[in-house]
Amino acid sequence: MALDPRTPILVGGGQFNNRSGGVEPVDLIAEAARAAAGEAGSDRILTRIDSIRLVRMLSWRYRNPGLLVAERLGARVVHTAYTGDGGNGPQTLVSAAAADILAGRSEVVLVGGAEAWRTRMGLRAEGQRPDWTKQDDDVELPELAIPEVPMVFDGHKRIGLDRPAFVYPLFEDALRSSAGRSVSEHREAIGRLWSRFADVSTTNPHAWTQRPHTAEEIITPSQRNRWICRPYTKLLNSNNMVEQAAAVLVCSVGVATELGIPRDNWVFIHSAADAHDTYDITERGRLDGSAAIRVAGARALEDAGVAVGDVEHVDLYSCFPSAVQVAAHELGLPTDDPSRPLTVTGGLTFAGGPWNNYSTHAIATMATTLRANPGHRGLVTANGGYLTKHAMGVYGTEPPARAFVHRDVQAEVDAFPTVTAEADFVGSARIEAYSVAHARDGAPERAFVAVRTPGGGRSLIGTERAEIVDALIEEDQVGSAARVDSVGVLAGLF
Repeated sequence: MALDPRTPILVGGGQFNNRSGGVEPVDLIAEAARAAAGEAGSDRILTRIDSIRLVRMLSWRYRNPGLLVAERLGARVVHTAYTGDGGNGPQTLVSAAAADILAGRSEVVLVGGAEAWRTRMGLRAEGQRPDWTKQDDDVELPELAIPEVPMVFDGHKRIGLDRPAFVYPLFEDALRSSAGRSVSEHREAIGRLWSRFADVSTTNPHAWTQRPHTAEEIITPSQRNRWICRPYTKLLNSNNMVEQAAAVLVCSVGVATELGIPRDNWVFIHSAADAHDTYDITERGRLDGSAAIRVAGARALEDAGVAVGDVEHVDLYSCFPSAVQVAAHELGLPTDDPSRPLTVTGGLTFAGGPWNNYSTHAIATMATTLRANPGHRGLVTANGGYLTKHAMGVYGTEPPARAFVHRDVQAEVDAFPTVTAEADFVGSARIEAYSVAHARDGAPERAFVAVRTPGGGRSLIGTERAEIVDALIEEDQVGSAARVDSVGVLAGLF
């Protein structure tokens, strides 16, 4: 059967690690784009790019970075787009590019991003700023392709719950409780999970860290692996101190044929789906689950005409172990199958976590993996916020059984039950999950606790009282009663 010439495909993925530092993000992206063209086997494809869609960068602020990348590549783009913050961005950009190509709105789209975070932080420590490109205020702004993921809520701010490194440990404790594990048993389990991710990074030439790590090494606090927020040491957190770029080229079968890109380089985008869970985690139906992952994953697989067991290669977004476990459970994937690791890169701790852009690396690596395994299929999940916004993509080396579709399944997700946030709760409540943040010197500083109220609602509370923090560290307190005697303050356990 002849292929529709508008069928969208990935023809090249490029990745670049700049270990010497000093190169600004748009130049890193251009380098990755040239590598993507090299993988496609056609330098001419760079001049055919008509749309450049980039992921929000934190290490430098550009007015329109897509125009700068276009200049460096000699591409005459007619459209540029940029995202707000959110690790879901790369997959959603690829999905939207595929839909635009299928509809004839674009021919060749470059999706990419980069971070030069090590350089930026190094200069900041010296009170300096890099001499990188500044665009005039009259430069046309790009389209806002994806808005920011809401992450700031009054109920979080008042207790200092203001970053992923504090929030994801709450999900981890909820997972531990539902699995019926002790604190030590669960830490050993996530250590083994992350050790398997480290093993994959040793086979990934683009991984930032390419050495194995034992489970014991990962979960044991040390000078180089300090506590961040229990139960996570540094090696259980995303590694953002990197200089990395990734880019993928999406085009139509017709353009690939015209440019002479070999058929063996084509990776088909079979299907895609997006959805989000409640923006405020206080309202989540479960802290150890995700209705959005469950529904978006199911619909993407259905549209691709495959079951999850038919997918040979998987990359689950891996900012923290809890994100991987929740996604695996919702998709029906075992977390300990040696024949099918849950990452193709090694994950954000070992392959590298360049803020919003990790999944561009995952998609590029997935495409390379599939080209090396004709007939196989791959699933990529991307996550933004606090396990909030989710994007799924199913890929394969063979043409899809039906036309590509990018599906928004939010209406289905919104039908799932949520929990009432009781921000002003005072009284006795039951502890649902908790975590303890540590200072840089290793000392415990404060605890964050999710409690369920007698009325079935949820409140997020905190405490810096040493005796309570110590009690949360020394014994499993999930299910215990807690006294909340002022807004957002945990006053005691009993």
